[in-house]
Amino acid sequence: MRRLLIALAGCAALACAGKAKPPPPVPPAPVAATPMIETTHAPDEILTEYDLTHDGKPDVWKYTRKGPDGKEIVVRKEKDLNGDGKIDSWEYYGPDGSLAKLVYDMDFDGKPDVVLYFEKDQLVRKEYGFGFDGKARSWNFYEKGKLARKERDTNGDGKVDYWEYWVNGEIDRIGYDEDGDGQVDRWESRRTETAEVK
Repeated sequence: MRRLLIALAGCAALACAGKAKPPPPVPPAPVAATPMIETTHAPDEILTEYDLTHDGKPDVWKYTRKGPDGKEIVVRKEKDLNGDGKIDSWEYYGPDGSLAKLVYDMDFDGKPDVVLYFEKDQLVRKEYGFGFDGKARSWNFYEKGKLARKERDTNGDGKVDYWEYWVNGEIDRIGYDEDGDGQVDRWESRRTETAEVK
C-alpha cells in the first residue's frame, strides 16, 4: 500500500510538471543605431528641451555637462526639423565646446544622409550617404576651407573606386579603379591649358 501511495504521488508530480507553463519568449534584440549617429547618453549629461515652434512639443534637445570649472559645456544638440516628432539633425561638440560634427537626415527616414566634420571650427570633411542605408558612399576632403579631394564608392562594395583631386577650385585629375582592388588603375587629367601654363 505504501509503495502504491508513493507511486501515485510520483505520477501526480509528473502530471503537474507536464502542465507547467513554458517560460515567456525572449524579446528580440533592439535594432542597432546607424554608426554615423551616436545615441548613448552619459550619466553626467544634463538634458534641456526647447519648443521653438511653440506647438507644445519639444523640437530641440540640448545635452550639456559641467566642466572642471563648473561651467556648462555643450556636448550635443538634436533637432526635429520638420515637426514629425523624429530627430533629423545632430550636432556634436568637442571637449572645448567647438563644433566637431553635424549630421543631417535629409529625407527624414531616420538614417543620416550628410555628415560634416570640423576641426578648430573649420570644415575638413563631408560624407554623403544617399543609399537609404545610413552608410557613406562619397567623401569630400577640405584643406584650409577649400575642396582638395573627392572620393566615391560608385558600386557600393565598401571600397573607394573613384578619386578627384582639386587645385585652385577646379578638377586637376581623376583616378579610376577598374579591377575593384581599391587602387587607382587609370588617371585622367582634367586641367585646363591655362592652369597648365601656371
